[in-house]
Amino acid sequence: MENAIEFHNVNKKYKDFQIKNLSMNVKKGYVTGFIGANGAGKSTTIKMILNLVKKNSGAISVLGMDSSKDDRKIKEKIGFVFDEGIFYESLTLKELKKIIAPAYKQWDEKIYKHYIDLFELPQNKKIKNYSKGMKMKTSLAFALSHHAELIIMDEPTSGLDPIFRRDILDILYDIMQDEKKTIFFSSHITTDLDRIADYITFLHNGELIFSKEFHSISEEYAIVKGNTNLLDKQTEKEFISIRKTESGFEALTKNISKAKELFGSHVLFEKPSLEDIMYFTKKAGNFHV
Repeated sequence: MENAIEFHNVNKKYKDFQIKNLSMNVKKGYVTGFIGANGAGKSTTIKMILNLVKKNSGAISVLGMDSSKDDRKIKEKIGFVFDEGIFYESLTLKELKKIIAPAYKQWDEKIYKHYIDLFELPQNKKIKNYSKGMKMKTSLAFALSHHAELIIMDEPTSGLDPIFRRDILDILYDIMQDEKKTIFFSSHITTDLDRIADYITFLHNGELIFSKEFHSISEEYAIVKGNTNLLDKQTEKEFISIRKTESGFEALTKNISKAKELFGSHVLFEKPSLEDIMYFTKKAGNFHV
């Protein structure tokens, strides 16, 4: 299976944080959800993909090209949608399009007009007077109007109401009917990823925890709930981390068969959400798969 993005032993060091030996692949033609707590390194990783931040070592390939050497060619083939405003907000949409469209050789005016109409974006209104949702739709319209093969989204639904978020996810679902496109979707709203992600890549403290097919995660991980008198030093080691309360314990395991062998029918097994996996992993501190 071909990859849209490849990281090979990538390192990026800051004074108080680092991306450590990151190796991961993003499959072409699918939606990959990119998760992790705030400060996990998601935005730094995305900026390295876009060559906005320089890696210290390692190799990054985007659509089969070197992210450092082929920067201009890569940007022709990708679209990006960010949570934060990246436009000249004193301009109208019409004025902004006159600046952005000439930057792309494959700009498609027909597609652009389709999305402007679909999103009901006023062309003579200044961007600074747009709502957060309208700004996000503007970013998405530009990303889709030059036949981008790879769409990179950094917290695009953050701060949007549930109905608006659902509308955006429906649009992304329609886009993905074209199997030539790839979406790399960074979000802390994991319920959005539940709806559209084919793969999940999980970053924690600058390190890759896993990159797996979405449906395989529930086959490997489980939430275990039971009475605390079932726990001892040995059995606790079987869990990634444990949360104890007066009524009992709940814990995350990535070895369901071993947990069933230890506890049998004395505990309850539940399918974990992505949020559960993030919570228990963070609670565990430094954790390696």
